[in-house]
Amino acid sequence: MNDIYDFECKLNNGELKPLADYKNEVLLIVNTASQCGFTNQYKGLEALYKTYHDKGFQVLGFPCNQFGSQEPGADSDIASFCDLNYGVSFPLFSKVDVNGDSTAPLYAYLKEQAKGIIGTQTIKWNFTKFLVNREGKVLKRFAPKDKPEAIEKEIKALLS
Repeated sequence: MNDIYDFECKLNNGELKPLADYKNEVLLIVNTASQCGFTNQYKGLEALYKTYHDKGFQVLGFPCNQFGSQEPGADSDIASFCDLNYGVSFPLFSKVDVNGDSTAPLYAYLKEQAKGIIGTQTIKWNFTKFLVNREGKVLKRFAPKDKPEAIEKEIKALLS
């Protein structure tokens, strides 16, 4: 794959979504989990999405059960949890693996483009975030502990 727009991912309703549909938008791609110490970050992600969506910003949530089995539910359970507890309206995709032999192709690409601390590609935990500019370039990886609010200034700069 040459860029992020070459990927097609399955939404949590089973529909295939070409990431080319997000061309010219700033993206924050996040691996999520419903039973994690960072799950409350859904609130901040949704706030960013609501604030900047009309300016060309998208949050793309990819549930993952690889870290402490903190996302055990089916896609429909995850969608229901996110809606009921956090009012999530940004796109949620089907559960994926972000590490190992079954790594989703999108995540293999993201990890290659924005390596972690000391050049590692492995994702360490839930709520790792990747910031992508309007041209589809993966700019930066943010750690799980980096709250969505802390990324807002960088998102605003990319939108202006």
